[in-house]
Amino acid sequence: MMIKDNLHTIQKTIPEHVTLVAVSKTKPASDIQEAYDAGQRVFGENKIQEMVGKYEELPKDIEWHMIGHLQRNKVKYMAHFVDLIHGVDSLKTLIEINKQAQKHSRVINCLLQAKIAKEESKFGLSFTEIESILNSPEIKTLENIKIVGLMGMSTFTNNEEQVTQEFESLYEFHKKIKESHTHLTILSMGMSGDYELAITKGSTMVRIGSSIFGVRNYNA
Repeated sequence: MMIKDNLHTIQKTIPEHVTLVAVSKTKPASDIQEAYDAGQRVFGENKIQEMVGKYEELPKDIEWHMIGHLQRNKVKYMAHFVDLIHGVDSLKTLIEINKQAQKHSRVINCLLQAKIAKEESKFGLSFTEIESILNSPEIKTLENIKIVGLMGMSTFTNNEEQVTQEFESLYEFHKKIKESHTHLTILSMGMSGDYELAITKGSTMVRIGSSIFGVRNYNA
């Protein structure tokens, strides 16, 4: 199937209130252009250098999301155009994003990454750490960032019960924290293998790559 057909098939399974992020990492600009021509406008990349190259080559109304683990020293390369940074897992990173956004007179949207997976390799904050950041006096001084929601990645497992519990735990925490932080409107959960389950558990943003663009060639 072509990218356009894959995209339209997936779009039919996603409710209107859920944002589809087409994960285009390792894929050429021509693949992104094909998805763009089919109506997709939100794309996710996990390497800043790669995203910068694609930003320069492709239409400027694309909304670029940084979805990979973020190294603070590389924020400056994307601060002039990135729309949403998904995996923020420290106050220091937020301070750096704010500093770089300020240089371009921009406000950059961010999601705090919660660690819901059992795998040690997954990054993220505990729920207590998220509350601590949101309630810290310092966060109120960062005028060039806006924390707009939470993000979480489930354990890579075939155990659907475990994944369900992880999504439910983040949904319940998000619901609770939103009572005092009403600006946290986004809950980003779910990828190609589990996005439909994530949507049933309250996700408002899903990150889908291989189901749209096909299997990635990491040697490319």
